[in-house]
Amino acid sequence: MDLDALVRFYQELTPASVARFPEFYAEDAWFKDPFQEVRGVAAIQRIFAHMFRQVEEPRFVVGERLADDRSAMLVWEFRYGRGQCIRGVSHLRFAEDGRIAYHRDYWDAAEELYEKLPVLGILLRRLRRALAA
Repeated sequence: MDLDALVRFYQELTPASVARFPEFYAEDAWFKDPFQEVRGVAAIQRIFAHMFRQVEEPRFVVGERLADDRSAMLVWEFRYGRGQCIRGVSHLRFAEDGRIAYHRDYWDAAEELYEKLPVLGILLRRLRRALAA
């Protein structure tokens, strides 16, 4: 896998470039994030196409990367809307042909998303404080 090309792909992702996912993902690639789990490059493309329909001005900024020949970890920020940001990490494993076979995103949906909602956010922040040591 050309990690520089992959990072560039993510950071320059547009609705039109979603069609390029097969260049980077194996046909039967597996993807999981806090909201969904799918198999197949077409299903992964649908997730990212949906992102562009649902979120205003989405973009990824990859800040760090760790990699070897078989896998990589990308530390990223997902920026959208008016100053909104979700921070997370993607764990990638590569197939024999170098394309992504496994993609798992790790990010805290409660902290990064739900706590920003007016009513639910108040409740979650109170719960977090109550559980803190």
